[in-house]
Amino acid sequence: MNVQSDVMMRNQSTTYPETRERQSLYQKVMQQFNKAADLMELDTDVRKILSMTNNEIVVHFPVKLDDDRVEMFTGYRVQHNNVLGPYKGGLRYHPSVDLDEVRALATWMTWKAALTHLPYGGAKGGIQIDPAGYSATEIERITRRFTYALGNNIGPEYDIPAPDVNTNSQIMAWMLDTYLTTVPPHERQRCVHVVTGKPLEAGGSLGREKATGQGIAYMIETWAQEHRFSLDRATYILQGFGNVGSWTARLLKSYNIKLVAVEDVTGAIYNQDGIDVDALTDYVNDHHGVAGFPNSVSVDHCTFLSTEADIFVPAAMQSQITEQTAPLLNVRLVAEGANGPTDPEADLVLSRRGIEIIPDILCNSGGVVVSYFEWLQNKRSEFWELVEVDTKLKQILMRAYQSVKDKAKEYETDWRTAAYIVAMTRLERVYKERGIFP
Repeated sequence: MNVQSDVMMRNQSTTYPETRERQSLYQKVMQQFNKAADLMELDTDVRKILSMTNNEIVVHFPVKLDDDRVEMFTGYRVQHNNVLGPYKGGLRYHPSVDLDEVRALATWMTWKAALTHLPYGGAKGGIQIDPAGYSATEIERITRRFTYALGNNIGPEYDIPAPDVNTNSQIMAWMLDTYLTTVPPHERQRCVHVVTGKPLEAGGSLGREKATGQGIAYMIETWAQEHRFSLDRATYILQGFGNVGSWTARLLKSYNIKLVAVEDVTGAIYNQDGIDVDALTDYVNDHHGVAGFPNSVSVDHCTFLSTEADIFVPAAMQSQITEQTAPLLNVRLVAEGANGPTDPEADLVLSRRGIEIIPDILCNSGGVVVSYFEWLQNKRSEFWELVEVDTKLKQILMRAYQSVKDKAKEYETDWRTAAYIVAMTRLERVYKERGIFP
C-alpha cells in the first residue's frame, strides 16, 4: 500500500474561505456545554469537574528525516474525563493541531461516549504536522517516536487511540507495534487493544473503516422515516471527501439519493444531474482531491454552500458553518459528519431558518462505537462478522437517537442541547452514585 497516498485519501481537513475563528474551539465547546448545563440544572460540583480536563500531555520529540536532517515535532494527548471507563479518542496529523483544538475534541469525545452508553471517557491527540510534506518512511518514524514519547500515557485499559484526520489503519499498526515493544513479552498478546482502527490482520474489526459513514447513513435514514420524507431521488451536498465523506457517499447510494455538489481542500464541484460516487472515489484516490473531476463544473465556496439540496453533510473540519455562512445554506437538514462543524452562533441562524441538525456527537458517533466493538473483540479473542457489527451499531445509534429526541421534547430545546443533556445526565448520575474521593 502507498501509505502517503492512503493518508491523503483520508484527509478530511481543509481551510475554506470565510471560516476564520473568533473564539477558540474550546470556548465554543464550553458555550454549548454551559447552555445544556443551565437548562438541565446540572449539579454544581459535577459541573466543575466536567468543565476541566483531567490531563494535558505535550511532548516534543526529534525524528531523523530521509535526508538525515533532524526535525523537532510537537505532539499532544488530552484526557478529558474517565469516570465511565478508559479514555478513548482519535489522533490527527494536521498543521492546525494545538492544545486548544485537542482539548475541545477530547471534551466532545466524553459527551459522545456518554451519549452512546459506551464504557469510555474522552480523549484526543495529534501531531502538528502536514503529512503531505513527508515520505511514508518519515511518517512511520514520526508515528513510532510519538508513540514512544507518550509512554504510559496510553494503554489498553487506560487510554486507547484511534484514527482521525490524516491517520489510518497503517498508522495504528505502527503505534501498536511500537507500544508492544515497551511491555514484557508475556504481556503483549493482552495489549493488542491499545489502539483501535487497526488493519484486520493486526486485530482490527470488520466495519471499522466505514463505521462513521455508516452511522451517518443510519441517522439520515431514521430522520427521513420520522419526517415521512423519501430519500429516493432526494439530493445532498457533501463537504470533505476523506474517510468519513467518501464512505457516507458510498453508503447513501443504496437509498438512491443524489450527490449534487462536493467540496474538499482542492476545491468544489457541482453537477445537477448527480455525481458518480464510485468514479469520484477512484478519481480522488488518484488525484488527492475532487478538483478537476470529469462531468462536473468547478464552483466557489459560497456557491457550494448555497447549492439547493435536501441535505448537507459537513464531513471536513470544525467551524465550517458560521454566523456568516449559515444564511447561505439552502437545505432541510444538516447531518454533521465532522466534529464541531457548526458554530454556536450558526446554530441560532439555522434554527431561525427552520433547518434541522443531527448534531455531531450523535451523528458521527459510529466510529467510536465500532472502535468499542474492536476493543471488545480483542479483549475476548473474538472476531465478529460484518452483519453482527452493523446490527449492533444500528441498535446503539437508534437508542441514542431516541434518547436525544425524548430530551429535546422534554426540555423543548434543540437537538444539540438535548444530546448534551443526555450525556451529562449519565455522567451526573455516576458521580452522584460513586461520590468524590476522599
